[in-house]
Amino acid sequence: MNTFELGEKYVMNTYSRFPITLTEGKGMYVYDENGKEYLDFVSGIAVNSLGHAHKKLTDTIAEQAKKLIHVSNLYWTRPQCELSKKLVENSDFDKCFYCNSGAESIEAALKLARKYGSATGGRQEIITMNHSFHGRTFAAVTATGQPHYQEGLGDLFPNIKYADFNDIESVKKLVNKNTVAILVEPVQGEGGIHPATKEFLQGLRSLCDENDMLLLFDEVQCGVGRLGTLFAYQSFGVVPDTVSTAKGIAGGIPCGVMLAGKKVSSCFKPGDHASTFGGNPLATAAANVVVDELLGGLLDNVKEMGKYLTASLEKIKSSFDIVTDVRGIGFMQGIECSVPVAAIIADTIENGLLLVGAGKNVIRFVPSLIATKEDIDKAMAILEKALERAQG
Repeated sequence: MNTFELGEKYVMNTYSRFPITLTEGKGMYVYDENGKEYLDFVSGIAVNSLGHAHKKLTDTIAEQAKKLIHVSNLYWTRPQCELSKKLVENSDFDKCFYCNSGAESIEAALKLARKYGSATGGRQEIITMNHSFHGRTFAAVTATGQPHYQEGLGDLFPNIKYADFNDIESVKKLVNKNTVAILVEPVQGEGGIHPATKEFLQGLRSLCDENDMLLLFDEVQCGVGRLGTLFAYQSFGVVPDTVSTAKGIAGGIPCGVMLAGKKVSSCFKPGDHASTFGGNPLATAAANVVVDELLGGLLDNVKEMGKYLTASLEKIKSSFDIVTDVRGIGFMQGIECSVPVAAIIADTIENGLLLVGAGKNVIRFVPSLIATKEDIDKAMAILEKALERAQG
């Protein structure tokens, strides 16, 4: 059996996979089982922060694996504590909770908000945004403001309401005495790469302060340096009460983190929440490398090359009528097209460039944070040819 046949026979059909089997990677490139090279502008969907086979990262993972891969969170481990110190001292938060994924970090924030609500009058309602995406677990998928993700699931997690993104008045209309929190992505990812306005986030912060509610940021995709700051909220100058992040935090090793400020971090007591694998020595050793690289200069690359990517995409927009919009920040950007983008993405893959959509009509660009001008130029050249063929 070849790989495709093995997968189709034994792997549950939950992904529409491209007919490629990837076997190795180096830097910005991955290679399939036939040796074909692909420039990777998907990076595991914003996961491979340092690219593929980054020497310091792989060496650290190997050395940690030789010493200690996992122990229970019943014990302290040095990598977890060192990572926590770095995250806290470079943010506005005071405590970290570790888990394995973005959805779990969102679940932790929602659970913490409910605990806060119980301690302040029994409030339970949480407001999220239409067109948002917060994960596939039950509370997270309920919080997701896209009904097609919820089809066939029956009764959903209770007391979730949906407002319109970047419309503060629509949020205000939903606030009542039972509202305890607002959950928002600073940049909507799966919803089509839509950045929040600074004014909207400031409005949410003021609304929460006025009503003793919590502001929860979902930075699962847009955090960890992707916007050019360590945390996405730092790009907007609005401080939430919690931040949930994952994806790129450990460069490809599963790791999620929910950070909380002093107002709410103490709401979790021993036994209130847990994650068996959360923050284990292997994951946090890897995450320490990612954070060190970001703070050691990689954030500057994202800022500089993010501007170059924007300019390159704007140039493409001016050349192709089917490209109707360019939006995003840093290394989380997208182009909207007047036609479905699936065929365009398939074309770029055939010609050696991995891209991913964000909805039916948006092509997403979330390369590794090490991407250079040369990488962007090569990606744009392949994309231009695919757009030429699509436009006809």
